[in-house]
Amino acid sequence: MGRIREFDEDKVLDAAMQIFWEKGYEATSLSDLTSRMEIQRPSIYSTFGGKKELFEAALRKYMMSRASLIRAKLQSKPSVKEAFRAFFEGVVDEEYTENPRKGCFCINTMVELAPHDEKFEILTREHQMYLSVIFQETIERGIQSGELEIVDAKAVSQALVVSLIGLTVMIKSRPERSFIDNTIEVTLTLLK
Repeated sequence: MGRIREFDEDKVLDAAMQIFWEKGYEATSLSDLTSRMEIQRPSIYSTFGGKKELFEAALRKYMMSRASLIRAKLQSKPSVKEAFRAFFEGVVDEEYTENPRKGCFCINTMVELAPHDEKFEILTREHQMYLSVIFQETIERGIQSGELEIVDAKAVSQALVVSLIGLTVMIKSRPERSFIDNTIEVTLTLLK
């Protein structure tokens, strides 16, 4: 008869997500994981598989929660233009104040693992496409309300995703805030 788990799987997955997010996949050791998750190695293996499977579970959890948060932020304002402005400015504020240099866990994975691991290439690409759908739905709401006069909502949403990814990566090098603010202003001109 197997032992009953004596830990909250969701809580330990959150802890794993945080350490992977801070250090990346390669730099995170099993000792880092067991220490942060407060469980033993056998529990990691029996619950999640190996380190790679744990990383994948943590990344999937992050992507789901991040997508939900982005959707909520974009739906929080009646004006689509204001919603996108608040969203992009919020990303920058978060990176400069709350999570310095931590970046987006998914984008960090895209840079670290996607070029060398097909599974993470596909996962990060799926997240990009999902964000594009969220952006497109928001843009279409603006078109329907008469706020926006965009001909190709899909193309604009994809351009906004690329801008978001580039912005998030660039912020890691701490450019002047005015550089980032000017970039956001130009990016938002796509919402005409």
